[in-house]
Amino acid sequence: MGVEQAPTAKGKKSAGGLHKSAAKEEKKVEAQKGSDLAKGADRFEERSKSSDGRSAGTKQKPKR
Repeated sequence: MGVEQAPTAKGKKSAGGLHKSAAKEEKKVEAQKGSDLAKGADRFEERSKSSDGRSAGTKQKPKR
């Protein structure tokens, strides 16, 4: 949930902390990797391929 969508002050604070924590972790991983992580649709494809080497599009196509 995004910070602005949280219905309570406690939720907004929690979402903000999670957002900061995720950004910190991403910077740490990028530093270890030596390059930026993929973003958006590229990241979706990257994560999809990591499990079995096939892209999300090929997984969706019906087998005949």
